[in-house]
Amino acid sequence: MNLELEVKEAFAPGGILSRSVEQFVAREGQTEMAVAVARAIESPEALVVEASTGVGKTFSYLVPALLSGERVLLSTATKALQDQLFGRDLPHLVKALGLPVSTALLKGRSSYVCLHRLELARHEAHLPDRESLRALGKIEEWAKSTRTGDLAELHGLDERSPLIPLVTSTRENCLGAQCPQFRGCHVNLARREALAADVVVINHHLFFADLAVRESGVAELLPSVRIAIFDEAHQLNETGVQFLGKNLTTGQLLDFCRDLLGAGLQLARGLVDWQIVAGRCERAARELRLCAGDSYPGTKLRWTEQTPEGIDAAGWSAVLDAVSLSFSQACEALDSVSEMAPDFVRLHERASALAERAKSFSAACSSGCVRWVEVGSQLRLIESPLDIAHAVKTKLLDAPGNESKSWIFTSATLGNDEKLSWFTQPCGLADARILRVGSPFDYSRQAALYIPQDFPKPSDVSHPVKVAESAADWCRRLGGRTLVLTTTLRALRVIGDALHAAFEHTGDVEVLVQGNMPKRVLVDRFRRGNAGGRPGCVLVASASFWEGIDVPGEALQLVIIDKLPFPPPNDPMAEARSRALEAAGKSAFNDYFLPEAAVALKQGAGRLIRRETDEGVLVVCDTRLSAMGYGKRLLKALPPMERLQSESALTDRLSLLTKICTTGCQLP
Repeated sequence: MNLELEVKEAFAPGGILSRSVEQFVAREGQTEMAVAVARAIESPEALVVEASTGVGKTFSYLVPALLSGERVLLSTATKALQDQLFGRDLPHLVKALGLPVSTALLKGRSSYVCLHRLELARHEAHLPDRESLRALGKIEEWAKSTRTGDLAELHGLDERSPLIPLVTSTRENCLGAQCPQFRGCHVNLARREALAADVVVINHHLFFADLAVRESGVAELLPSVRIAIFDEAHQLNETGVQFLGKNLTTGQLLDFCRDLLGAGLQLARGLVDWQIVAGRCERAARELRLCAGDSYPGTKLRWTEQTPEGIDAAGWSAVLDAVSLSFSQACEALDSVSEMAPDFVRLHERASALAERAKSFSAACSSGCVRWVEVGSQLRLIESPLDIAHAVKTKLLDAPGNESKSWIFTSATLGNDEKLSWFTQPCGLADARILRVGSPFDYSRQAALYIPQDFPKPSDVSHPVKVAESAADWCRRLGGRTLVLTTTLRALRVIGDALHAAFEHTGDVEVLVQGNMPKRVLVDRFRRGNAGGRPGCVLVASASFWEGIDVPGEALQLVIIDKLPFPPPNDPMAEARSRALEAAGKSAFNDYFLPEAAVALKQGAGRLIRRETDEGVLVVCDTRLSAMGYGKRLLKALPPMERLQSESALTDRLSLLTKICTTGCQLP
């Protein structure tokens, strides 16, 4: 029996999936995608599938991949999705299909505790506070019993903890085979297991980091894999450009200074004046940060000439030279003690690389790339390609030995035209086979769209105040169950503060705001809704909350988007891409800004309906969606929801949702 027939039988009513997987329902779109994946595996090719929300794309690519009997590489967007795929979806399907398949999970270095650096951290003189010391004790205790060393196992450890860089390694500071803890290294264990497994789950960051520097272990794995599947593929381009360029940050420089001083004083005290060597490097790093002045955190400075905008040319050149010189001098100091410990060899390599990178940023920008400087608590110097098309073609699709490989790329949102050009062009996949699978949800019955007409212009300073005022009224009617998605961090703060003020004395709605606690904690609390007698929730969020958040059921029935999610026009990457399009005779607005906004709007709207039984309302607080000619193109990107024409129609719909929930629903 060929693979296509096996897949059809597995998904058929009464097939192995319906017999073995609880609550499995055969869906036409899911089977259609699974058959397309099976064909791409049997006749090696690149396949791009946009599988709308509710299709069940995970089963659609996993079933044919597992039934093929081939080695498979699965890559997804985030570590959280990695854990879900490896810990839930894969084991369930492997068991249901009764296959003798071994699986492995592989993450980047920062996900695994480094036993050597954990030992050094106890002697770290700069631990922030007593809470950090207690947390370090918990990590040390857990490290004695963990098999994988994956910090995701350690409940209660905040992913933002300042301890994590102290107890994990990087490519720069790893000692490799010279490490005294090499035998028990968790990173090496994970890589060995990945090389031996039939199915390996990684993430896009890890994949592109390896494509750029060939360090993570994927380079050894990929040649032995015939099927590579990229889920949440809409993030590939933006993830890839981060790794295929180069960057220099004051954080990297200061981390080196800390590690240099720590290793010098512990392992070679008195042989070199480590305070002077490290101090010289630290001073150069801090002067580099001061060069950018008091720009607002998050500011991106254009860098189209020799010097970034607004920075004195002579001063900029001088501080880059100072960084390069001070780190070269650190190399000389390390040469004198390099035979004493492997730590010094790695520190020498790091200092040399940082000195060289500082020197490279004094030269002209590479062709086909864009440069800019990001200002925050640290300064980031970035040079990035405009897209990943060349890398995908030369290093994946057309690379020697890859002719027989199958490449599958899938996501719920990949574009707003038949060719999915928003995704395929920047990813070098214009020649790939395209499949678009519609959602099984009845959006016209399950969801409604409202565009308020009495709102200020999106550029008006009163706009986020009006959004907050209306959101407070609407979510009060629903008893919470509201997600407010903002396009800027400024709007996030204004709306979050206003909602806190609106509900702080009543307590009838709990206000959750991105940044106030870890993302996982926020989402878990939001999903619980008013279960257990708690108040309902309104969650105000931006950036990563526009996608990848799954809140099914009545815990979420109102999604409010503050304004159309166009890329910031003054963003250096957006400007560079716009210039490239205009130079090619195209329209930056029609060919870049509109498609970007359409995809982002579709992703945000996708948070609302997650199951066949869900109901809710999407509110877009931007009059341009109905008043401007391009609004029709953006509306076309949204599912076919019922249009509510007035505020009273909206309140009636919210009242109906409230009545349904209070009389017949079970909150998760």
